[in-house]
Amino acid sequence: MSLTDHRIALRAVSRFFSTPAFPEGSGADYVNGVASISTSLGCEELLAALHSVEQSFGRTRDERWGARTLDLDLLAYGDRIAPDRATFDHWATLPAADQRRLAPSELILPHPRLQDRAFVLVPWADLAPLWRHPLTGLTVAGMIARLPPADVAAVRPF
Repeated sequence: MSLTDHRIALRAVSRFFSTPAFPEGSGADYVNGVASISTSLGCEELLAALHSVEQSFGRTRDERWGARTLDLDLLAYGDRIAPDRATFDHWATLPAADQRRLAPSELILPHPRLQDRAFVLVPWADLAPLWRHPLTGLTVAGMIARLPPADVAAVRPF
C-alpha cells in the first residue's frame, strides 16, 4: 500500500530523530519525524488512511500508548479546529492519569497535546518553526521554548 493510494502527496519530511519511548519506560527509543503533505482527503478520511498504513506495518491497538511498530498521527489539518474548542480544551487539559486510560471517540484537531511533546515539536521545527497553533497562537518554536530543556535535549537527530 502506498501513500498515493490514498491521494496523499508528500511535500516535505523532517530529519529523523531518536527519542525516548512515550510514555517513559514503555520500550526502546523511537524514531520520530514530521511530514508535510497535501491531500484531497478530508481529515477523517486522512486519519483512516494513516491507520491503514499503520496496519500494513503490523500495528495493533491493543493497549493505549502501548509499544507499537508504527505510529502515524494527524497533528494538524491546516488551521482547522475539530470538532470544536470545548472538546479540544477538554482533551488538552485532561489529567495525566486520565490520558493513559481514556481515548477520544472522535478526531481532535489540532492534536490536543502536541504543545507538550518535544518528540513532535523538535522534528516539526525542521519543517515549519513558524507554524502557528490556531488556538494558542504559539509558533512551533514558541512551544518548544516552553518545554523543559531536558525534554528537548532528549530528542537527538540521527
